[in-house]
This record gives sequence, C-alpha cells and structure tokens, in this order.
Amino acid sequence: MHRGSREVDVAVIGGGPAGLAAAAAAAQVGADVLLIDRNPQLGGILNQCIHDGFGLHAFGEVLTGPEFADRYIRQVKQAGVRIQQQTLVTQLSPEGELICTRSGCRERVHAHATILAMGCRERTRGMIRIPGTRPAGVYTAGTAQWLTNIANLRIGRRVVILGSGDIGLIMARRLTWEGMDVAAVIEKLPYPSGLPRNINQCLLDYEIPLYLSHSVTCIHGKHRLERVTVSKFDNQGKAIPGSEFELACDTLLLSVGLIPENELSRHAGVSLDGTTCGASVGDSYMTDVPGIFSCGNVLHIHDLADWAAEEGGRAGLAAARYAESGGEPESKCVSIQAGEGVRYVVPQRVRCSEDRVLLSVRVTAPRGETALRAVSNGKTLGSLCLKKAHPATMEQFTVGLEGLASDMEVRCE
Repeated sequence: MHRGSREVDVAVIGGGPAGLAAAAAAAQVGADVLLIDRNPQLGGILNQCIHDGFGLHAFGEVLTGPEFADRYIRQVKQAGVRIQQQTLVTQLSPEGELICTRSGCRERVHAHATILAMGCRERTRGMIRIPGTRPAGVYTAGTAQWLTNIANLRIGRRVVILGSGDIGLIMARRLTWEGMDVAAVIEKLPYPSGLPRNINQCLLDYEIPLYLSHSVTCIHGKHRLERVTVSKFDNQGKAIPGSEFELACDTLLLSVGLIPENELSRHAGVSLDGTTCGASVGDSYMTDVPGIFSCGNVLHIHDLADWAAEEGGRAGLAAARYAESGGEPESKCVSIQAGEGVRYVVPQRVRCSEDRVLLSVRVTAPRGETALRAVSNGKTLGSLCLKKAHPATMEQFTVGLEGLASDMEVRCE
C-alpha cells in the first residue's frame, strides 16, 4: 500500500546518539527535519547500556545510556522534529529520494539533504570462522547485553569472552554482578582493544584474567556449549602449535569488532573508505554524493557516544545549511591522508576555503609519548602532543588551513 509522498529539508536516518543530535541541531537552526528510526523507541543501543560513563563531554555530568539518550530525545522534540518510528528505509537514491516502509505501507520522502546515522552491527562467529560444533550459548556481546539488561534473562553460569572490546569488557563486569563466573577474557592482539578505563574498572577490579595474544580456536558441545580451546598466537597472527588449553564454560561472548551499517550508503552510490568501512567525507561530513551526509558509527566507530553525538550535531548544522542554500556544491578540496603510525583520519578531505578543520584520528598501535602532526607541503598546520596513544582511543584536534593548497598528511612523530 502506498501512502503518497512528502518533502522535507533534512531527513535523518537513525535514532541513536548521532542521529538524535543531528536532527536536533538541524531543526534548531530552522530546518524542517524528519527523523526516521526502525525501532519502537529512540536512543538506539543506548537503551540497553544501563551502566554510567556517558555525558561527561556533552553535558558535563555522568549519565547512564538511557539518561544520555533522553537528553537528546528532549532536544529533538523541543526543536519540533517530526519523528517516524518503526519505519525502515529500504531505498535511498543519489537525488535524496527515500522509500520508507511501515506496517506494510510505503511512502516516498524527498529530502534536500539526507543524514546517514544508521550506526553499526557486531561481527558474528560466522564472520571470524571459529571451527567446532554449533551449540547453544554463543552470543555476540551486544546480544548478551540486551538479553541481560532488557529481557532480564540469565544467559548462563560460566562465561568466556572473546575480544577485549568495550562492550565485552562492560559485559564481563555486568555478568559478574549477575552472579556468573567470568572465566577469562581472550584477546588475539598483544594489547587490549578496549578503553583503559574499562580494563581497570571491568577486569582488574574484579580480578578477571585477560589473555593477550590468544584466541578461541575451537568450540565444543553438542546441545549446549561445554568448553572452548584457546591457543596462543605469534606476532604474525598464527596459532602456536602445542600452546592449546581448554576452558570449561557454558557461554561464549564475542566482542570482536563492529561494522558500520552502510547498505543504504552503497545503494545511493556513496564511496566507502577501505579502512573505516564508512563513507569518505569532507569537513562538512558530506559524502561524495551531493546532499548526503554521514556521521556517528556509520561513518567510523566511536569509543564514546559523546563523540558520536557531537559529530552528529556538526553534520546536522552542515546539512541544514546545505538544504537552505539550495544544494551549493563543495568548493575545491584537498585530501587528508593517514601517514606513519596513523590508522585513519576523518574527514578524508577539506575545502580550501575553510579556516580550520577538526580531525578525528586513530593510531595503528599503542605508543608512548608521541605527537600527532598535520603537515602540508612541509608546513605544520597543527599538532597534538600525547603522553601515550592507543588504537582504542580516538584523538581529536583542530588544525588551521591558512594558505592550504596541497594535500595534507597526519602522522605520528
């Protein structure tokens, strides 16, 4: 069934922290904004994050996930954003036409600017190809978090967690509180992949063992998980023969990475960055398809929801300006490259007409005292000195662009 069509200044796809902040920011400067979310409740993953640690950067106080979401939901409603929940965007054209489906009905929405804020999904067992049987008791960490915090279900008695990502670390503490025995956290890298504060608060405070340079190499169990085989890995990422040992458990949590949800982006012809798996964007967060913007975890994975929301706010303002101007194209741009010791930089390009740009950067490996330096044609445009740097922590700094005419490189020194 078709409901017809409507036209808006800005359409925001996704009601998580980035989408909420983007919608509020665009509406607050006068844009007619439609926020579309597939869930019955706004907030995205925040609703199942009942631990605190949110809001310190955005609001100057420590909040739980639902409290953090509520702040932005209030802003969205006060700004007059039109909200359409339990709605799936099934198509997005390069011209900004969205096909939305809700309760079996289809509707066309034409947006002068579209903001992609669909978030990310977890990597599964199938993606990392752990051999063995296929018993019950194997979950992604986010699924286990939903079952524990929202469905109020006990998922097992003795758990092993593969991967030291932040959700897995937080669940190690959460399941300990629930009376489960967390046997170990297993990490294939030679260093933890979660934030240092979560290593301290979720593992060290509860004396939960952390095995670095190890991974689960086999799953055992007929109907329910019974045990896992763990092997040590060398510097080339290969299992060391004879290093295997077994851990008895009835539950395995996978915290092995997140993937930006960019199916719609591909449909619209948006170019994706091979490192971030998100869109390649300019300093206004506009993709290479005019009028389509990207922000939050669909653009690159953030370690803090505060950063995702603040990025969403900047993208919302840029999209509102674009819609108001009638689709003014980007001026001449230069590219921003990741140099020595840097995994990626967002944005990937910047307009020569801009005075300054905020860069989001991740390093490739843990480092001691270092400096992130932005250089163009032998000239330093800006730098950030760090006592230590870690891939789990996204670093941000602003660089001046006066006289910029050639490509920029960001590197560790």
